[in-house]
Amino acid sequence: MIIAVDGPAASGKGTLARRIAAHLGYAHLDTGKLYRAVGLAVLREGHDPADAAAAEAAARALDPNALDDPALSGDVAAQAASKVAAIEGVRQALLAFQRHFAQHPPGGNAGAVLDGRDVGTVVCPDADIKFFVTASMPVRAERRHKELLNRGEASIYARVLQDLRERDARDSARAVAPLKPAQDAIVLDTTRMDADAAFASAVRHIEAVVNGGAPER
Repeated sequence: MIIAVDGPAASGKGTLARRIAAHLGYAHLDTGKLYRAVGLAVLREGHDPADAAAAEAAARALDPNALDDPALSGDVAAQAASKVAAIEGVRQALLAFQRHFAQHPPGGNAGAVLDGRDVGTVVCPDADIKFFVTASMPVRAERRHKELLNRGEASIYARVLQDLRERDARDSARAVAPLKPAQDAIVLDTTRMDADAAFASAVRHIEAVVNGGAPER
């Protein structure tokens, strides 16, 4: 089984995807880490993440071990990721990696959970279950602000809010694989949900499919 979990930054999709994977015993891939790793590699080479040639070269040379780099969780990597993700050559270079993971989960797992921006629309359009996780912009900004502070990083709410607006604009307006729900995705608005409530809702949908029915709407 393949489960796709898409949504904008700080919507809660990563937390939800990890919990679903752990609950089902499935492999998990945060596809955003691929783009963060590429963006960070470009920066470390002294180039602009918006430089298509440099970004495509970094994507083709990406070492899977780079996904364990702690720096990927920082805001610098997040901003760089949003820029390289708009480059078609980068997306094509990473597409095969993502599809192979989904179709051949590592460790002999019976399924895979992938989260990102275009898993349900582009990477795995035939996924068995698709979620699109979202939340209001102020709530998402507050979550990201608290996350940064909890990691001991300096953070200003107004700046985080502006950064999210810019990322949403880039991700939604890009010509290649824009951020949007798949037509058959289950939309989970987590504005008024905590992580436990979102997880419980997702599990209900999954169990409906596993038991032979359609996802609850």
